[in-house]
Amino acid sequence: MPVNLDALLISIVVHVIFGAPVLWLVGRAIVSGEKAKFTDAIWIAALGVVVGTFFGAYFTGIIASIIQFVIWLMLVRHFFDASWGQALIIAIVNVIVWIIIGFVLGLIGFAVINWI
Repeated sequence: MPVNLDALLISIVVHVIFGAPVLWLVGRAIVSGEKAKFTDAIWIAALGVVVGTFFGAYFTGIIASIIQFVIWLMLVRHFFDASWGQALIIAIVNVIVWIIIGFVLGLIGFAVINWI
């Protein structure tokens, strides 16, 4: 199955711009600031997108999701020099932070629409 390289490049840029800072802040909170560097968060975001796109294109369903999740944990573990438990906590807190960000942005958007 072919991979759309334009979409891959856009996805990498978006994840690096928006995902890496959140991942970096969560990583700094869970592991020390010396272990969680911003450049490492950029590498995790970029490599995570590339690997996720590859496995999403060649595998389907729950198998692809499990493989992507394990590889993402491996990236966090490697770049942030964390244990498996810390990598899992970073992943969970990262998802929770993104849910909160999405909720707040939704409220702001809803408030702006009602204001106009």
